[in-house]
Amino acid sequence: MLLKRKLFDKISGAWMVTTLVTILLLPLIIGVGLYFKASPLFEHQSLLTLIGTSEWLPHEGKFGFWPFIASSLYVTLLAFLLSAPVCLLAAIYLTEFSSSRLIKIMHPVIDILAGLPSVIYGVWGILVIVPFVSDVLAPVLNIKSSGYTILAGGIVLAVMCIPYILNMIIEVFRTVPIGMKEASLSLGATEWESVKHVVVKKSYPGIISAFGLGIAKAFGETMAVMMVVGNMVQAKFNPFEAGYPLPALIANNYGEMLSIPMYDSALMFAALLLLVIILVINMVFRYFIYKTRER
Repeated sequence: MLLKRKLFDKISGAWMVTTLVTILLLPLIIGVGLYFKASPLFEHQSLLTLIGTSEWLPHEGKFGFWPFIASSLYVTLLAFLLSAPVCLLAAIYLTEFSSSRLIKIMHPVIDILAGLPSVIYGVWGILVIVPFVSDVLAPVLNIKSSGYTILAGGIVLAVMCIPYILNMIIEVFRTVPIGMKEASLSLGATEWESVKHVVVKKSYPGIISAFGLGIAKAFGETMAVMMVVGNMVQAKFNPFEAGYPLPALIANNYGEMLSIPMYDSALMFAALLLLVIILVINMVFRYFIYKTRER
C-alpha cells in the first residue's frame, strides 16, 4: 500500500511539473516559431524600417507596419479609456452599495455578455455604432465620416471588454475583508470614505491586474474590430478616420495573398509583433502591481 502511494505521488508530481513546464515554454515556442517564419523578411528590410515606416506595397516588397501598429494601439487606448471608468465605478456600486437582488440579476447578464461571440458585437457595431458615429456624432462636431472608424472600433471593443474587466474587479473587491471596512466605519469614516480609502486602496494590485488583462485581450481582438474599423492602411490619429489593426491584417489576408513573395513572412511578422506587444503590456502591468504591493 505504501509503495502504491509513493508511485502515485511520483506520477502526480511528474504530471504537474510537465504541465507547468509546458505552460511556461508555450509562449517561447510560439515566439520562436513565428520568428523563423518571419525571418526571410529580415533579409530584405531592417527591423527599424519594418516597424517605423508607413509604406505598404506588398507587390513591390515594401512592408511598413507602422499604420497597423498605430491603429491597434489607438483602438486599444480608446477602448481602455471608455471601459475602465465604467468597470471600476460599476464594480464599486455592485459590491458596496447595491442590493443583493441586483447583484443576482447582474451576474448572469455579465456572464452572458462575456460569452457572446465577437462577431455578434461586430454586427451590433455595424447596425448601431457605425450609424451613430456617422449620422449623430460626426455632424455634431461638423465632421464628415463614413462611421467605419477608429472610434467605432474603440466603442465596440470597450463594450466587449466591460464584462471581462468588470467580473474580475468584482471578485477582487470581494476578497477585501469586511472587518477592514467595518473598522473604518467605527472610526467615524463615511460609507464612501471607507470604500475609497479601504476597499479600493486594498484592491489596487487586483484592479491593475484586471486592467492589464483587459488591455491585452482588447489588443488581440479581431473579428468585431475588423468589421467596424474601416480597414484602410493609414496612420492618422483622428478617431473619425478609418484604421487597420494588426489582427485584422492577418485575418483579412492570410491564405488569399500568399502568392505574393514575402507576404507570408510579413503576416507572420505581424503575428510576432502582436505577441511581443502583448507580452510587453503584461510585463508593464506586472511591474505596476509589484510597485503597488511594495507601497
